[in-house]
Parts: sequence; C-alpha cells; structure tokens
Amino acid sequence: MNDISIVIVTWNCKKFAEECLDSLRAYRRDPRSEIIVVDNASWDGTPEVVRDSYPEVILIRNEENLGFTKANNIGIRHSSGTYVCLINPDVRVLDGCIEKMRAYLEGNPRIGLLGPRMLGVDGKSYRSYMGAPTLWRILCRALALDVLFPQRELFGGFLMPYFPRDRIGEVEVLNGWFLMTRREALEEVGLLDETLFMYGDDLDWSKRFRDIGWKVVYFPEAESLHYGGGTTARAPFRFSVEMQRANFQYWQKYYGRASQVVYLVIVWVHQAVRLLGYSLLFLAAKSKRTAAAFKVKRSLACLRWIIGLEPRKRAVAQ
Repeated sequence: MNDISIVIVTWNCKKFAEECLDSLRAYRRDPRSEIIVVDNASWDGTPEVVRDSYPEVILIRNEENLGFTKANNIGIRHSSGTYVCLINPDVRVLDGCIEKMRAYLEGNPRIGLLGPRMLGVDGKSYRSYMGAPTLWRILCRALALDVLFPQRELFGGFLMPYFPRDRIGEVEVLNGWFLMTRREALEEVGLLDETLFMYGDDLDWSKRFRDIGWKVVYFPEAESLHYGGGTTARAPFRFSVEMQRANFQYWQKYYGRASQVVYLVIVWVHQAVRLLGYSLLFLAAKSKRTAAAFKVKRSLACLRWIIGLEPRKRAVAQ
C-alpha cells in the first residue's frame, strides 16, 4: 500500500494539468506515492501530454466525459494510499502542503476530511469552506445580508465572511478544489455521489463525513494556489446552470417537497435581483459594460433553468 494517493480529473485543461503535475514533482518520484490522472475524453491533447511527459503518472482515459464525481471515483478505486488527495487540475501545489496535511491527519485521528488554505494568483487568501446550506442562509445570500453584515454570524449566510481564514477549525463544508482524506474514513463514508455530474459533491461529501462522526477541518497552515475556472471557462453559462442543477439535486436528496419549492423561490429571487442590478450597472457605467453584460447573461441562463425552460434534470453528460 502506498502512503499518499493523488487523484486528478482532467477535461481539456492541458496547460493547467502540466503546471499541476510539475508542482507534484516530488510525489511523482516518491515510490511511496502515486498520482492518478483520470481524463474525461479531452480533445485538446491533455492525455497525450500526461502520457508522454509524465510517465510516472497513472493515466486512465475515459471514452466519454463521465463528469467530475464518476471520474474521481474511478481514480479512488484505483488508488491504494493510506491518505487520498483529490486535487483539481488548476491547482499548483505549493512546497510542503501535502506533507503538512498528512502530518496533521496523522496527529488527529478523528479528522476525516482536511482542506488547505486557498491562495489566488494575486497571493491573497480566498475562502475554501462554507456553512451547510439552509433556507435562511440562502436567503441571506440572495438579499446580500452577508455583505451588509459580514461579521454577524446570523446574517453571514453560508459563505461565512466572519470566519478568520488564518484559523484552524472545524467547518461544515470544505470546497472540493483540494481535499485530503484517510482511507479508514473513506471506506466508511463511501465514494462521491455519482448522480452529481459536477458541483455539489463537496456539499454532499462533507455532510456525509459529519453525519457519521468524522470531523471536517479547514487547515490554513498548508497552502496551495488555485487558478479557478480551468475547465468552466470554456462554457461559463452552461456551468453556471450545472451549479444550480447540482445544488437543487442536493436539496432534493436531503429535504422535502415544500422545502424544495421554497428553495427554488429564493434562488429565483437571488438571480432576479442580480439580473436587475447588473442591468442597471450596464446602463449606468460604460466602463463596466462588458463585465455587467456577462453577469446579466449568466443570471438569465440560471433563471431559464429555474422556471423550467431548460431541463430540470441533466439528460446526457457532454
């Protein structure tokens, strides 16, 4: 059995994948570690680059895009490490990050899921954790109460602006850009929910870890850089709808019909407010029209999905 298994799912992100694998050079050469890349039928040369330039890496090529969760599960099933990392391809793993996370898990045996601090390309720290979604928290986000009262936990919504990003602490949800778990917890909790094509898997997995007593912990003493949008930039409106779809699937899984209806109403209000606000910004500020137009189109795409002009359920994985 290996000590560390690293699973990376790729889809048309060649440059990001190269930088990610370059940052994992030490683990490519460590006989106690394994790196598994699961490619979702990329056509931009990603699997060929992995095959030719990184022969130490285990490459699994899917014949079609199976989605983020199924591809990760394929990688996990092929893994053998005591500790398993799921890392997005648009992440540059900084020196010492994995070692610090492994050591912290080793010293805290009830932690089931651990996430590092996220750094942006500007060097600033960004949020990589959330509170579990509730109707109240979603309403606070829809009405921007978390922006108006960022230090009030009551109004902070699920984005937790009041939580200090330099403090180790238990959280309800770790975002899925970079996660480390232990084999013991993984075998008890189970794999990612494959009904979620992409998005929502981190909400679901974090809840399942917590529900059976495993701690979910944010660990800012370990850091890595996340570019963000390495895959979604190709089709931002489609992926915005996919996020709405996944969040609703999560709601359907854990809440009753009445709660689902209220949830959709709140999300509709959220997107309608955004649509109005960015439309006014487009008209009032010429210098911001490009960004405002993008966000208007994104909100329109989400509203079309909410009111049923696009299928509520995903039909085919593309």
